[in-house]
Order: sequence, then structure tokens, then C-alpha cells
Amino acid sequence: MRPTLEKFVIRTVLRARKGKGEPVPPYSAYDLAKGWYELKHIVRDWFKDLAYILIGILSAGFGLKGFLLSNGFIDGGATGISLLAAELTGIPLSYLIILVNLPFLILAFKAIGRNFALKAVLAIIGLALAIALIPYPEITKDNLLIAVFGGFFLGTGIGLAIRGGAVIDGTEVLAIAISRRSGLSIGDVILIINVIVFSFAAYLISIETALYAMLTYLSASRTVDFLLEGIEEYTGVTIVSIKSEEIREMISHQLNYGVTVYKGVRGFGKTGENRHDMNILYTVLTRLEINKLKKEVHLIDPNAFLVMHSIKDTIGGMTKKRRHKH
Repeated sequence: MRPTLEKFVIRTVLRARKGKGEPVPPYSAYDLAKGWYELKHIVRDWFKDLAYILIGILSAGFGLKGFLLSNGFIDGGATGISLLAAELTGIPLSYLIILVNLPFLILAFKAIGRNFALKAVLAIIGLALAIALIPYPEITKDNLLIAVFGGFFLGTGIGLAIRGGAVIDGTEVLAIAISRRSGLSIGDVILIINVIVFSFAAYLISIETALYAMLTYLSASRTVDFLLEGIEEYTGVTIVSIKSEEIREMISHQLNYGVTVYKGVRGFGKTGENRHDMNILYTVLTRLEINKLKKEVHLIDPNAFLVMHSIKDTIGGMTKKRRHKH
């Protein structure tokens, strides 16, 4: 490793692990190699996050300028407040997005952290620049298409920005801060904010505009959920059976899916209290494969106990089918 690169790794990665005032020991070749590996992952993750944020900015700008802004439509949250103010005052939306989100950015720095706040600042400034500088085309004049697809592209932008560790709508930051200090959930706080925004829209502009704004919000929020919870919807299945070994082999070799085995103790079941050691199986599949799993388990043990629950997203592990060895 070159001396300049070695100093950079020590300064940015290795010394960051040490507390302030702690002596810095001499680093071995292994420490430097491990630090270099971590640095590469940090840089890769930053570029990945910036790519998410950049695509999110372009998508949100397209939804705002290509659909909503040019037709006098609004959305919920901080973006909806910015659109409502732009419609009433004539101030450019790019300025209002920064002004409306500024308090949320300050709150993000205090409530969540510096790294998140920095990314959020870059994302919101980037969105304002995209709206001001990019000549997005006006797509349609149909109100229903404007509400649905404007919300879709805006929601895509918000979801991708969150995937990149930032926000382009500061409402969720406020919701997180309020939920920590009250009995309300994040969803409840966002709902209350949007009810206020839509009520002002109905009073200041028209009820029809407020109704279309609700449709835009529903389209955007569903798109955000879709992006954050994963494209594939997985289901976790816990299987309790006296024939756990046969079922494990079926899942591994017939369905070609991963399976985890827990050591458990049988408590109370259909046969009454009969305590003895047994294996409990856990596997994760897509929704389309659940029916096949249930049928195969039933063929092996009709009395097997299955517990199923939906999973928003998965990281690592083996949720894809294993390839057969030829």
C-alpha cells in the first residue's frame, strides 16, 4: 500500500475507532488491509446512496413539474405545503421547497444525526435545482392521470431518497420527533399533518383540488411503501412438526430453499402436555410459493403446525432458490 493511501486509511478509518485522547498504536499490515477493505465499502455505500438520491431527485422533479405544478395540483406533507404556497403566492416552487423543509432539516440534525441531515440537505437542494433548471415536459391535462402519475413519480423520488439515507420531504423527520415524545405513531402524525394540509387546500383553493390532492397522496404513499418494503413480498413460515427432519429435507432438496433449524421443547398441543425436545423449522419464501409449501408439508405431516407472517424486506441469507448441481 502506498504511504499516502496508508495515511488516508489511518486517518479516516482506523483512528475513527479510537476514542478521543486514546493513544494510537502502530498498525500492522493486517490492520491496514482491514481498514482499506472498510474504506472501500464506505465509499461504495456512499456512491450507492448518492445514486439513489440522484434518481429520486429526477423522479420527484418530474412528478412535480411535469404533472402537479403545471396543473395546480398539490400533495401532502412538506411538498404539499410548498405546492400550496406556490399556487397561492406565485413564488417559485424551488425556493419554497428549501424554505419549507429548512426547519425539518435543522430538526433532522438534532433528532437523527449529522450524516442523515447532510444527505437530506443535498437531496432537497438538488430537488430545488432540478425543478428550477431542468425543462421537464408537461405530460397531460387529464386530472385523474395527473393525480395518479404525479403521485407515482413523486412517491418514487421520495422512496429512492429514503433508500439512499435522505429525505426530500421533511414531514417524516417531524413525525419521528413527535412520536418519540408522544403516544402517537409516525403514521398517525403524518396523517394529522396531511389532514391539515388538505383542509387548507379545500378552504383556500377548492374542495375538488383537495380531493385530487388526497388521490395524489395515496398514489405517492403506496409507491413509497412499495419501494421501501421491497419489490418481492416475502413470507416467513415457522413449522412445528414431529417429522421436522423430513420436512427440512423437502424444503432444502425439493423446493431448493434455505431453512433454519431451531432447537425447541414441545409444550402443550393436540395430544396434551408432552414435553420433549424437538426441532422447529423456519424458512422464507415468496407469497406465490406458500401454497406449494403447505401442500408438501401436509403430505408429510397432516398435523404439522404452521405460523406465517409477512416480511417487509430481507437482507442477506438465502431467499432465492438454490441452483441444482449438475
